[in-house]
Amino acid sequence: MSNALSMDATRLDEFQAELDALRLDVLKKIGDDDARHILRMRRIVQACAIGGRSLLMFGFGPISWILGVIGLSLAKILENMEIGHNVMHGQYDWMNDPSLNSQTYEWDIVCDGEHWRHSHNVEHHDHTNILGKDHDYGYGLLRLTSEQRWSPSSLLQPLWYLLLAANFQWGVAVHDIKIGRFLKGRMPRAEFAQRMQPFLRKAGYQLFKDYLLFPAIALWHWPRVLLGNLLANLIRNLWTNAIIFCGHFTADAQVFMRDDVRDETRGQWYLRQIQGSSNLEGGRWFHLLTGHLSHQIEHHLFPDLPAPRYTEIAPRVQAICSKYGVHYNTGGFWRQYFGVLARILKYALPNRRAAELVAG
Repeated sequence: MSNALSMDATRLDEFQAELDALRLDVLKKIGDDDARHILRMRRIVQACAIGGRSLLMFGFGPISWILGVIGLSLAKILENMEIGHNVMHGQYDWMNDPSLNSQTYEWDIVCDGEHWRHSHNVEHHDHTNILGKDHDYGYGLLRLTSEQRWSPSSLLQPLWYLLLAANFQWGVAVHDIKIGRFLKGRMPRAEFAQRMQPFLRKAGYQLFKDYLLFPAIALWHWPRVLLGNLLANLIRNLWTNAIIFCGHFTADAQVFMRDDVRDETRGQWYLRQIQGSSNLEGGRWFHLLTGHLSHQIEHHLFPDLPAPRYTEIAPRVQAICSKYGVHYNTGGFWRQYFGVLARILKYALPNRRAAELVAG
């Protein structure tokens, strides 16, 4: 964690104080505008879902089918990214709306909400990009730094990545089950069975809803509904995977070891969140479709602030980073995503061969 080690204690305290003050400033502004936003997003999701499913079930011809897939894909993306993810971070608990409660919200995905709240809110956000503690780093499939052990199976990681991207909701869903720990004999069978129960219950519900219930309601239109639901889920999976991978696996995103964070202060924690995260540049609808994870830096600094506020504070965070000489990793979607793909390809190779490839 070089920047934290090179920044003297006084400047680090000042850096922390400025970010703390920024957070408090935003907290004072939270209110009706934020409530209207999340309620409006819920109405948009409901309209897209009803419209998309109606076109799939009752429409005729390819145009209505394509529009139905687009509508359902938008509903799933917005519900997962802008509503589900942000609600389960507690960003709207202050509204005291039971349907937006962070501890009880369930989203339209095969991942059980309680599993996600632990693997994401605790393991990932507390231990961002720390090898061996942040289990989101590589998702147990991908080698993304020379600090990770190489094996011959790493050569196939471009294929593993494609499979993970196409089935991303399933990769997220099994994350907190710790299948690898069970297979290595480090988890009792009874604990594994207990961990599997919420996943099986939630996955069963999602499979029934998308691939049995709605096709059955459509009667003779069941093939177009079944195929439409499959494609909508695939589009959602590919999009959310790309956005989330751009958040922490770009070329400039740093990785940390356990020793780097020993006796970590709040200021160093802020610094690690910035150094381990990456932003994406775009317009209003792009930010909405990413659940404002296009502002991954701001999200990791302040995960409990309503996500639309990240757009407002991003210039201030960038100015603070510039003042203290901290790299603020931001760029367009394709630039950042190609950086992710390059990283996946680079570390599929042994360290020496990867170094030779980069050197040209």
